[in-house]
Amino acid sequence: MKLDRITSNPNRMNGQPSIRNLRLTVRRVIELLVTYPNREELRQEFPELEDEDIHQALIFASSYLSDRYSCES
Repeated sequence: MKLDRITSNPNRMNGQPSIRNLRLTVRRVIELLVTYPNREELRQEFPELEDEDIHQALIFASSYLSDRYSCES
């Protein structure tokens, strides 16, 4: 799957993977999903965050963890 909404810019957010060059890192999106389990509340607080952004953040985080786990085995 192409993760075209995940960007990384060394001059923004310390180069952390972010959503569409917004000031929302993948890590922050995962934290927000825990804080706002109700997607409607999340959308109200962060209207710029789209469902596809969330989907790709979850895939990216899952791939990252999978890669780390594979390297440690």
